[in-house]
Amino acid sequence: MLDVGDEAPEFELPNQHGETVRRSDFEGERLVVYFYPRANTEGCTTEACAFNDAKPDFDDRGVNVVGISDDPVADLESFADDYDLAFDLCSDEMGEVATLYDSYGEKQLFGNTFDGVFRNTYVVGPDGRVEAVYEDVTPEDHAEEILADLEESSTELAP
Repeated sequence: MLDVGDEAPEFELPNQHGETVRRSDFEGERLVVYFYPRANTEGCTTEACAFNDAKPDFDDRGVNVVGISDDPVADLESFADDYDLAFDLCSDEMGEVATLYDSYGEKQLFGNTFDGVFRNTYVVGPDGRVEAVYEDVTPEDHAEEILADLEESSTELAP
C-alpha cells in the first residue's frame, strides 16, 4: 500500500464520457480516489451511490471524488447513467493505475483465481501527497467514514 505522505501516482484515464481525467487536474484541491472491482455489481453500486449521495458534503469541503475500475468506458457510461452518478468514473482496463496505487492483483472468487481491482481508497491532498489510506473497504457507509475522518482531522488536513 501507499503510505500517508507518499506522492500519489499521476494517472491519465478516460472517464465515462471518454474525456481524459488526470490526478494533476486536481492539484491544489483534495481528491478521493477510490478503486472498485466492477460496475453494476451490488457492492460497487452501493459504494458509488453512497459517494454520489454524499457529493454535496464532499463539495462543501472542497473534496473531489474519482472512482477507478478496470471496466471499459462503455460500461462506466451506462453505470453512471443508470444511477445518475455526478462524478468521474475512470476506466483502467489494464489495471496499470490500480497497480501504481497497490490496488490491483490476484484475487479469488468462487474458487477462481484472476487479476482484478481491490477495493481501496486514497485521500490525496492539495499538494499531491496521500493524506489517508483505506484498504479493503466495506462499501456500505464508506463515503460517510471518509467524511467523518475529514471532519475529525479538518485542522490537520486544511489546504
